[in-house]
This record gives sequence, C-alpha cells and structure tokens, in this order.
Amino acid sequence: MKWHWLERGKSRAGHRLSGTALFSDLGERELRVVEAFAHERQFLPDEVVFDAGEDGQALYVVVSGRVAVIAEGVGDKPLAELVAGEFFGEMGLLDGAPRSAQIRALEPTTLVVLPRTEFDRLMVSHARIASCISLQLARHLGRRLRAMLELAPAREVS
Repeated sequence: MKWHWLERGKSRAGHRLSGTALFSDLGERELRVVEAFAHERQFLPDEVVFDAGEDGQALYVVVSGRVAVIAEGVGDKPLAELVAGEFFGEMGLLDGAPRSAQIRALEPTTLVVLPRTEFDRLMVSHARIASCISLQLARHLGRRLRAMLELAPAREVS
C-alpha cells in the first residue's frame, strides 16, 4: 500500500517543504518560517530513521529518496513506502504515544525533521501557520482512517 497525499502541481521552487500536502496552504513567507524551525538529515539505504516503540520526538518530511513503514508482526512486506512530499511521525507529536512502526530508508534519503520542541514553538508563535497545519493534519488522519476502514473486513450486524 502506498500513501499518496501529495497535491501535484503546487510545488514552489526553492522550498524543501513546498510539495508536501501538510504545508500546501502556506505561502512562500510562511514556508520560510516553518523551514527555520526544522533541520535536514541524510540517511543511507537500510538505515533506520526510528524504531517501533521509541518516543515520538519529531515529524519527518521526505525531501528525496524513499522510506519503508515496517510494523512488527505483519511479515516481511512494508505497510507502505513513502516518497518525496510525503510525511510521517505526526501521530507521536499529536498523542505522545510510542512509535507504532519502524521507518527505514530504502535508498539514499533526505528528510526534513521538525522536532517536537520546535513544532510546539511554531504552533504557539504563528497562529495562521498552526491553523493551516492542524487542518491538514486532520484531513490527513481522516483519509488514513477511511482507507483503513475500506480495507477492514465487513462485519455482519445481528
């Protein structure tokens, strides 16, 4: 299963985050503000970004490359592959629960990392940006929930 929430055609040159649905409602100036709170990390093929069970300390955006979402007990096949423009790690920021899956780079990968402390600071200090990100997160989680419900076996009601 691949997750595709990237809105094509909305990319603005010069911004690492501009092709990401999470930031699609932000203007150039607002993207620069968000980028000032984040940093970039490089990962080699097969390098683990984080493991299942770890504390959720950051939100990640794939700038280039691919990562696999791997859950324990589901077999060898990844649950999903995420590519440039997609993001992960939002659940740990929102609910504080441990990571539910491992994320592993499949090829040389560049991620923008928004640590929890910086995410919280951004949300408090920039109301419009916070509103846009919150709305996009809600939409993203709603799409994910609907997709999961479509995959779930139908239950008989008695």
